[in-house]
Amino acid sequence: MMKNFKIESPKIPTRLESANFQAVYYEEDPFLSNCRIENARLDQEDIDQLVLSKIVFKNVSFIGSSFPRVDMTDVVFENCDLSNANFSEGIIHRVTFKECKLMGVNFSSANLVNVTFDECLANMIDFVEARLKQVQFSQSSLQHANYADCKLLKVKFNLCDLNEIEFTQTVLNGIDISTCTYTKINVSPENLFGCEVSPVQAIGFASLLGLKVRE
Repeated sequence: MMKNFKIESPKIPTRLESANFQAVYYEEDPFLSNCRIENARLDQEDIDQLVLSKIVFKNVSFIGSSFPRVDMTDVVFENCDLSNANFSEGIIHRVTFKECKLMGVNFSSANLVNVTFDECLANMIDFVEARLKQVQFSQSSLQHANYADCKLLKVKFNLCDLNEIEFTQTVLNGIDISTCTYTKINVSPENLFGCEVSPVQAIGFASLLGLKVRE
């Protein structure tokens, strides 16, 4: 059983000045830091290797925006819509997604450390070949999420909807899904070793292992 672990919260300055996201286009390298952006529509933005640091985004829409190889440190997204956004190959450290819409967001091949997803709608989110360390998903919908060939270390799923989630080629040793709900999970039997489940879930997984449970 994995011991409890602490996730580092974003280190946000007490006072932040309001800013315009388009300021990144005036930098030689796309960089934005130490600011607050609220009530903005930033849909379909396309910036490679964007750097974001010490920023709070609140009520901001990033629908369909593409930020491949983004570098985010100490960032908070609150009540934002990031549906179909692209953060592939990104480095994401001390970031919080609070009450956000993350439908179909692409985190493939990204590195996430000390990241929380709290009360998010994240169906069809993509973590293929991503590395997650000290990451928590809490009270979020992750239906049809794709964690194929994903490396999970100190990852929590707390009270989430995991229906039809994809864990192909992903080891679940030490991962606790006992408080989560689902009707079907796609996972190989050999990758279930050490996964923490509820008694009811254990009965469902027994069929994967070729067991017949007598009542």
